[in-house]
Amino acid sequence: MEKREGGGRRMALDGVLETMPVFAKELIAGGLAGGFAKTVVAPLERVKILFQTRRAEFQSIGLFGSFNKIAKTEGVLGFYRGNGASVARIVPYAALHYMAYEQYRRWIILSNPDVTRGPLLDLVAGSFAGGTAVLFTYPLDLVRTKLAYQVVELSKSSVKGLHQEHAYRGISDCFTKIYKESGIRGLYRGVAPSLYGIFPYAGLKFYFYEEMKSRVPEEHKMDVMVKLVCGSIAGLFGQTFTYPLDVVRRQMQVQRLMAPSSGEMKGTMETLAMIIKKQGWKQLFSGLSINYLKVVPSVAIGFTVYDTMKSYLRVPSRDDTTVDVIANKRHGQPSSLPSSDPSIVA
Repeated sequence: MEKREGGGRRMALDGVLETMPVFAKELIAGGLAGGFAKTVVAPLERVKILFQTRRAEFQSIGLFGSFNKIAKTEGVLGFYRGNGASVARIVPYAALHYMAYEQYRRWIILSNPDVTRGPLLDLVAGSFAGGTAVLFTYPLDLVRTKLAYQVVELSKSSVKGLHQEHAYRGISDCFTKIYKESGIRGLYRGVAPSLYGIFPYAGLKFYFYEEMKSRVPEEHKMDVMVKLVCGSIAGLFGQTFTYPLDVVRRQMQVQRLMAPSSGEMKGTMETLAMIIKKQGWKQLFSGLSINYLKVVPSVAIGFTVYDTMKSYLRVPSRDDTTVDVIANKRHGQPSSLPSSDPSIVA
């Protein structure tokens, strides 16, 4: 009886997977990959943000001192302050990022069948996918940063260095206060450097990952360790080139908290110039060593989980889907892959 029920469930699952559009499978795989990877590295992300935005308090005591300070004043949960907003952002972000990458890649090939397949195609598709994902999910990143910025002192219930009206009690409270204070524009504070940074970072990440995988012997391409190594190298190179823009973005996001009496908020170039002038050019790389510790496992886990979930969800290989789309187009037949429709990309 149990075997029959188990067989029935497997058949039902098979039926769901067979009818599920490819783009939906890619959304699910990407979302799970992003959420899992982000949670694993959440403590390092918290310390990195504090290094980037609260220089005097945390840089003077170093990495281990920062961990001890958070542990003493806020407990274990302090390492995950803002992680709810982070995961709420990263799941849709990663889902859109990975799916949009696949979509843009197919759309480019569909529009230009003779285009050369290779890392350059991945660079372009990855860049546009990153920009698309940022525009849709940026407000959640802003909220995550503001929540992570708050530091609780050991013997106080208030937030040190912040006026009471700027102490956020949670995700919804943070959203509400930002919107009341600055409207929609406030929710996209710092989006410009995010876009400047994500285009090269997202593109380079996919470029290096696919380039590294292309050099792996065919019999080892499915090995988990191989994917982890390729993902680690991709994240390492991609982040190094774009990290200063990440620092500018973080400081723009918390400008109101750092100087509540300040009137006009600074733009991207003004913030960049201010950091160099007042804090020194080294501040543009503040927290980079921590970020390496975060990015290496994060990107590696993300790519590995994504590829694993694609296999579990039976997503056809990129070459198979592309061939199917082009063949159906040439024969005037609708594609069996709903995700290959260019209208979905737009």
